[in-house]
Amino acid sequence: MIEENINQLRPTSLKDYIGQEEVKKQIQVFIEACRKRNQPLDHTLLSGPPGVGKTTLASLIATELGSNITITTGSILNKKSDIAGILSSLNEGDILFIDEIHRMNKAVEEILYPAMEDFKLDILVGKGKSARSIRISLPRFTLIGATTKTGMLSSPLLSRFGIVLHFDFYDEKSLSKIVKNTAKRLNIGITEEACLEIAKRSRGTPRIANNILKRVYDYTVVHGKTEIDLDLALQALNFLGIDEFGLNQKDIFYLKTIIEKFENKPVGIKTISSAINEEIDIIEEIIEPYLIRIGFLKKTPRGRVATEKALKHLAII
Repeated sequence: MIEENINQLRPTSLKDYIGQEEVKKQIQVFIEACRKRNQPLDHTLLSGPPGVGKTTLASLIATELGSNITITTGSILNKKSDIAGILSSLNEGDILFIDEIHRMNKAVEEILYPAMEDFKLDILVGKGKSARSIRISLPRFTLIGATTKTGMLSSPLLSRFGIVLHFDFYDEKSLSKIVKNTAKRLNIGITEEACLEIAKRSRGTPRIANNILKRVYDYTVVHGKTEIDLDLALQALNFLGIDEFGLNQKDIFYLKTIIEKFENKPVGIKTISSAINEEIDIIEEIIEPYLIRIGFLKKTPRGRVATEKALKHLAII
């Protein structure tokens, strides 16, 4: 088994960041501009599927600017005091990174409006009739938010981001480079062909590619080998239940439920969630985007339907 700090696998500079070329080009310009103006970077929203490098880019932005970064997640910011405490601890030029910002409590979100726009923090002091609001000045900071669901952000919050960058799934060539780099950092011997095969089955996602690499290496070690070649990679991937399209057992169960249980007639997300005993968020954010991308699933006004391509792949027609 391989144990490592997650930061060991992340690039240490923008030039080492693989993929997302348009995003990288844009952020390099924005960083250079704020350096020349000697001003903090505008508040930035990073949107896209899970595992495609949003958190990594936020950390690299802080590195490039020489700024401290505070990292939190929207789902744990439940009270106004949670975000107020974080904001009041920031220094000039610091970066506050909020992952899953769409999950943030609405009351907490409202605290961010004056903080983002005017660098002010409104605090309620006292209780009852004696309560009063005081306004505290904050240092100029940059909020970087990451989301998999831009549509869930309110208009007032979305409008306060001066920079909006969209991340897409990775192509196989970029993923193969990431697998190769990760293998080098973890001292794993692997051939170019094996890197590409893992990349092909990684659903366009670096996080998944790195996880598959580690599990394939576990399989390699157990079988007394020191290098992952193509044959070993194929054996391991088959053992892990990851097919040539990158589908795993959960994906196949999802598709077969629609096809067999519901006769491939349009079915709603809540019904599917109950049928496969899986959370709706997992289905919408992890399972469905990739199935839609590879043409295995269609969303219709009446519900989800598996495509003919999916039926052929599963040998149902």
